[in-house]
Amino acid sequence: MCRTGRSWWQDVLMVPAAILGGLGLLVWSADRFVEGAAATARHAGMSALLIGMLVVGFGTSVPEMIVSALSAYQGNPALALGNAYGSNIANIALILGLTALLSPISVHSSVLRKELPILTVVTFLALSQLLDGTLTRPEAGILLAGFSGLMAWTVRQGMEARTDSLEREMEAELVGHAMTLRRALVWLFAGLLLLMVSSRLLVWGAVELARWFGISDLLIGLTVVAVGTSLPELASSMAAARKKEHDIALGNVLGSNLFNTLAVVGIAGGIHPMAIPREILYRDGVVMVGLTLSLFVICYGFRGRGRVNRVEGFLLLVTYVVYTGILVAGAVHGP
Repeated sequence: MCRTGRSWWQDVLMVPAAILGGLGLLVWSADRFVEGAAATARHAGMSALLIGMLVVGFGTSVPEMIVSALSAYQGNPALALGNAYGSNIANIALILGLTALLSPISVHSSVLRKELPILTVVTFLALSQLLDGTLTRPEAGILLAGFSGLMAWTVRQGMEARTDSLEREMEAELVGHAMTLRRALVWLFAGLLLLMVSSRLLVWGAVELARWFGISDLLIGLTVVAVGTSLPELASSMAAARKKEHDIALGNVLGSNLFNTLAVVGIAGGIHPMAIPREILYRDGVVMVGLTLSLFVICYGFRGRGRVNRVEGFLLLVTYVVYTGILVAGAVHGP
């Protein structure tokens, strides 16, 4: 256990401190970064709808992007992939489940109803790339090209759909968190810098923890790192639910999952092409697809307005508990 001249007790103190400190700083800095980015975009004249879709919806996934890119760069691609897909699972089952238990979520936004089938198609596309057991740089390039197309579509929607309910909710949030341009820029750049520092701490601690217990980087990515990097979405969605801003709560999840699937995995795969463990396809991929399909069916509103009620929120939460239990049991009993 003792490496690089450290005694075992130094490792025992440093690794948990790195994980807990990295997670805490990650959540705090991500919140500051998103607030600063949203306020800066507002000063630049960006519409409230576009800020909600682009800046907030995708900005909360910046922790996943930095952690996964750093993991891939340091030669831990399984940690990067586990972080991205584990965050997608946590966003729907854990975050949306808890949020719906707090306040049932009604889907009013026509823009979000358009994002639901896009997310479903993107999820199937991403998983189909893994069927041959690898994620190559050309395949990562396809994901990034899809992300570029999604950004173009998002900008178009933000400029055209001026009466969407998401815009009204976002407008109220921006008014409630107004700040000067100088302060917004300080939080934007300070938040980004601290995100990079906290991500480095978290990745180091996660890799060391995996070595301690002899478990895979993938498992650590799917659990500890995925939940940690999803905490900004949890805080944002639950705060929105308490204010009855249901479209913001759902928009956080949809935007984050689109960003994770296309940009986070694309960037990680571009940095370090990776071999895909079988369990990604037959366990984690199946769960991610199943949850995405259930979200589409529940929220699209085939028979009227889409809604995630408390019963559905409870079922989503139970799904996450069972899934996590399967991961832990697999780690305890071995392959």
